[in-house]
Amino acid sequence: MKSHSAKNYNLGLLFAALADRTRLRLLNLMNGREVCVCYFVAILGQSQPKISRHLAYLRRAGIVVARREGRWMHYSIEAPKHGGAARILTETLAVLSNDRAMQADRAKLNQACCAPQKLIALQGAPLPIAVETPSS
Repeated sequence: MKSHSAKNYNLGLLFAALADRTRLRLLNLMNGREVCVCYFVAILGQSQPKISRHLAYLRRAGIVVARREGRWMHYSIEAPKHGGAARILTETLAVLSNDRAMQADRAKLNQACCAPQKLIALQGAPLPIAVETPSS
């Protein structure tokens, strides 16, 4: 995997990662929490392979990290070491938090977390947990 040190950070890859609506929706859902991939599939209504491709793109851009727990993959935002890139990500997340469609996605996630048994795909899935935000 490519190094994402501040010195050799690829800003072009960051901007390309932020140029896709699905990837923005994923970042919005991860803002401040670690989320299991099954929640992304349920909330966004897209296939698991498609969601995984977008998450891999975000990982290559150095703004998302993954953690495996048994059969579950958890994803969270990681602030880039490059100061400018970190500020771009922080501002992007702030803008997303004020967007009505993004707020609706977060509301769906909150509802799913309160009643995962209502969505068959989420039965037994670990709940999203709070993590530090990139600006912290």
